[in-house]
Amino acid sequence: MKKKLNLKFMMIAAIAIVVFSVCSMLVFSNILAEQIFDDLKADAHVISAMNREHLSQTIDYDIGEDGLRITLIDLEGNVLYDNGKDEAKMENHKNRPEMKEALAFGEGRELRKSETLSKHMFYYAMQTEEGTILRVGKESASIYRFLSHMIGLILIAGTAIFGVCMFFSKKMTERLLEPIEKMAENIALVDEAEVYEEIRPFVSTIKQQHMDILAHARMRQEFTANVSHELKTPLTAISGYADLIANGMTNETDTQYFASEIHHSAERLQTLINDIIKLSELDDESLKLEFEPIDLFELGKSCIGAMELQAFKNEVSLRIEGESVTVNGNKTLMEELFYNLCSNAIRYNKKGGQVVLFTGIEEGRPILRVRDTGIGIPRDQQERVFERFYRVDKSRSKLTGGTGLGLAIVKHIVAQHNAQLTLSSEEGIGTEIRVMF
Repeated sequence: MKKKLNLKFMMIAAIAIVVFSVCSMLVFSNILAEQIFDDLKADAHVISAMNREHLSQTIDYDIGEDGLRITLIDLEGNVLYDNGKDEAKMENHKNRPEMKEALAFGEGRELRKSETLSKHMFYYAMQTEEGTILRVGKESASIYRFLSHMIGLILIAGTAIFGVCMFFSKKMTERLLEPIEKMAENIALVDEAEVYEEIRPFVSTIKQQHMDILAHARMRQEFTANVSHELKTPLTAISGYADLIANGMTNETDTQYFASEIHHSAERLQTLINDIIKLSELDDESLKLEFEPIDLFELGKSCIGAMELQAFKNEVSLRIEGESVTVNGNKTLMEELFYNLCSNAIRYNKKGGQVVLFTGIEEGRPILRVRDTGIGIPRDQQERVFERFYRVDKSRSKLTGGTGLGLAIVKHIVAQHNAQLTLSSEEGIGTEIRVMF
């Protein structure tokens, strides 16, 4: 990757140098051409002040050595004087581009190949006061000589610039890819302050995603270990009791007791599996839920009716207070929410205790409160009760058939409904869980 990126930087630098060189040559050649035309114009103005009849005697040196050509032409295009050729043998010049411009606008200029000399020439033509056209020309070889020298200088400068670009490109590539290479080795070692400001959000996002993946992987590992542990207990009990009965090692009374324990363990196993499946479904981000208007008060009454037997067995009273209030939610999940909250409140209550459901409006929002007079939760453990398989009282939870997943399911359901979940509890007094929709 580093080699490929460095190569691309070098290609960009090379293209930039070539484009800059070509543009520079075009600009300088245009500037030089303009300078030559300006010089020819100045020469023409000086020559126009001379006596045309004695022009050849006035200029007492071979002006052609400087590549300068002087031509005097009448308005009909006939050549009256030329310092380079015999004017008597020269053809009519009326259709020359510079002549047409001079006749139309008073002056004209052109860069073209001379039909007389077969050379590329710069021409400047102007009308004189005597009613003739004075044309001054110069070979373009001077501009080509300049450009040839300029090409050499550009090649030297371009090579030097390319070398500098290679050096800085290598440094920049190393600096740019250093944090990425570090991330490949150990992302935790990457210091965001040491990378380019432009890629800090990228590095920060990758680090956060990495940490999230690690946390998720750790959570799944712990979940798998906990599931294995939770399944092992009832399965061991079922296997042990069944083995005793199958080998005829029990009397009628023992057989009934062992069969009861097998049934209890199987129920616990089934409850655990159902909770694991429910959590797995709630973890599925692609899960699409159907929402509908739900009356919390009516759902609470249905929950109490379904939980009366469990409350009676635990010697706990169960009632609902408040008023009808409608929320938009998934009915199946909302029933699960009520069931888990009530089941927990009953399971961790005292003999003769109470569980009170309340539905209504608080702070302008629908609310569900489940309050019990149970054993309460120590303050240092209140933040952890919604974790999977976390139990405040492990012995009591297993004794009453708890899986340790109920409140984890509650947390997921609340999140699916964009609600807020809060808990308040005092040891020996009771617990209240509030769901604000």
